[in-house]
Amino acid sequence: MTLDHRVDAVEWERWGTDCLGAQNFDPEDARCLASSLAQTSLWGIDSHGIARLPHYLNRVAHGSILARPVIEIQRTGPGTAQLHGGRGQGIVVAHRANALAIDLAREAGVAAVGVSNSSHCGAIGLYSRAAAKRGLIGIAFTHSDSIAAPHGGYQPFFGTNPISLAFPRAGAEPLCLDMATTAIPWNRVMNARRDGVALPDGVALDAEGQNSTDAYQVRALRPLGGEDYGYKGYGLATMIELLCGPLNGNPFGPHISPMYEALERPRELGAFFIVIDPARFAGGAALAGVVAGMAMELSQAPGAPRMPGDPEAAALAERQRDGIPVPAALWDEIIAWSTRLGVAPPVCRP
Repeated sequence: MTLDHRVDAVEWERWGTDCLGAQNFDPEDARCLASSLAQTSLWGIDSHGIARLPHYLNRVAHGSILARPVIEIQRTGPGTAQLHGGRGQGIVVAHRANALAIDLAREAGVAAVGVSNSSHCGAIGLYSRAAAKRGLIGIAFTHSDSIAAPHGGYQPFFGTNPISLAFPRAGAEPLCLDMATTAIPWNRVMNARRDGVALPDGVALDAEGQNSTDAYQVRALRPLGGEDYGYKGYGLATMIELLCGPLNGNPFGPHISPMYEALERPRELGAFFIVIDPARFAGGAALAGVVAGMAMELSQAPGAPRMPGDPEAAALAERQRDGIPVPAALWDEIIAWSTRLGVAPPVCRP
């Protein structure tokens, strides 16, 4: 395989669903996870797309993710709830928590739902966008094990701790900010190791705290803002850690099981979802239209700036037309798992 080989999203969904079914996932949960990963790849977010499925399959095989978890929901107030993930797959758990937040926001105007005892929940923009597509404002956070160096230090402490906010936009995909609080996501390091490519300069550190573009030498990521202004990303990461970890009874930073090590150990990750009903506020009725107008106004400004979420929308159009590119090393993983689970590999485009 080469980078010129491509697979349609529908084939990724079929392959992922078959693999998860072979691991005894509930059919609806299997479809939810596979379609979420395919959608993420369509957005061009390859660090969190279908490339992550082999890792999830591996954790299920090691027992740290349960294919059929017992998920418990506690309604704690008119607009609040806690969802206990039961060591389930993080994307499946997060979709349930976010759907609950959407329902609560319809009732109460504003909702907040916390998640405990879950695992990696993929691209956090999956959830904020889901709310925005229903005419609501979605805000989502999650955390991870120690990956990022604090500003002024070089040993990892917090995770990439992403944040996403999404607003409805009339006649187009939601306006969506989806970003890590580190310079790059850790999965980009893993993809660089897999594909044998260098990292950008100034985004990662080696064991001695020196800049490194060699993915195999990287031991920590810089916070968003880099060497001089990393206190901004570091400060955001700290607050997101508190929302997703201690607030939900989960461990924080150094006390979380590493994503790619100790595969038999549950990760105990959290997430936090806030959903707002714009109809409860003065500009709510016109909000989606104003967002669309703002995007149009910006596109006509010097330099033709784009709104958050526009690059993903452009990637979506291109990849729906041409398919999703598959690096050679990823294809090798896919073939290995297809053989192991006895499922047909995805069909490539001619």
